[in-house]
Amino acid sequence: MSNQVETDAIIIGAGPIGLFAVFELGLLDLEAHLVDILDRPGGQCTELYPEKPIYDIPGLPFVTGQGLTDRLTEQIKPFKPTFHFNQMASGLQRQPDGRWRLSTDAGTEIIAHVVVIAAGGGSFVPKRPPVQGIEAFESRSVHYAVRRMEDFRGKNIVIAGGGDSALDWTLNLAPIANSLTLVHHRDGFRAAQHSVNQMRELAAAGRITFHVGGVKALHGLDGVLERVTLAGGDRKEWTIVADAFLPFFGLTMKLGPIADFGLNLHENLIPVDTARFETQTPGIFAIGDINTYPGKLKLMLSGFHEAALMAQAAFRVARPDEPLRFLYTTSSPSLQKKLGVA
Repeated sequence: MSNQVETDAIIIGAGPIGLFAVFELGLLDLEAHLVDILDRPGGQCTELYPEKPIYDIPGLPFVTGQGLTDRLTEQIKPFKPTFHFNQMASGLQRQPDGRWRLSTDAGTEIIAHVVVIAAGGGSFVPKRPPVQGIEAFESRSVHYAVRRMEDFRGKNIVIAGGGDSALDWTLNLAPIANSLTLVHHRDGFRAAQHSVNQMRELAAAGRITFHVGGVKALHGLDGVLERVTLAGGDRKEWTIVADAFLPFFGLTMKLGPIADFGLNLHENLIPVDTARFETQTPGIFAIGDINTYPGKLKLMLSGFHEAALMAQAAFRVARPDEPLRFLYTTSSPSLQKKLGVA
């Protein structure tokens, strides 16, 4: 059974531009639901360069990718957006009443007046590890994201990777797993140091097992994993019992199902007008790095500007019978009340 919800706007992508779009829409009393394949907000900023310095955000001489995401997330709290993480937008259909129905690969269905594509360079797709025959186990025993922790209770879990996702899920799943083995190709990690310290404490206490090495082969029938063969740095191999394999080898970007939405793509970018940032399809907007128009600059500054104009146009689509009043947050008591600063 699908989980169907209704809202004013669907935002595909929860990166900085998608987050700021929530703010601009919220000022106009438009509710937003966001869909993102990642398990947290921030998009490229938090997944690819959380500690990378950014110097061209107005009013912030210096901010990290994670810092900017944290500030934007705090800014939109008054509007209580709904996030659908670990989900890919997989289908889009126009409804008889003119609204849009977006479906995700997790079975969620969202009906809204407008769709805002803020997907950056496209959807992040997990990198598949080079393990022969892994495709046969995907979705049943091999998982690239954790959607429900309870699905892993009592399992014999193998996690591969050395970044934040691998360490975070090692720490979160260890208390409910029957056994948990973390495998990484070296005894060094790209994750937060406190997470690494906690992992080593669990390993020292015998609550998890950590191996320097890699996953060599998967064994089982009909997609049901039974055992995993590991290979150490010395090329010695051994097999352990496992019924769940979670590889966190990073992400790559692909346009994915958005390419099938009928948006007249140009070199994998979505053409828009510069007055509304609407696509050739009425009611579907594109902002940020995913769009293209004459003079386009791929800067977050440009995306924030596009979000503001998009929101004005989106209001006219979602509320065609209501007047649009342009107000300033510095002088409007009603806007200040919405923001909780009145």
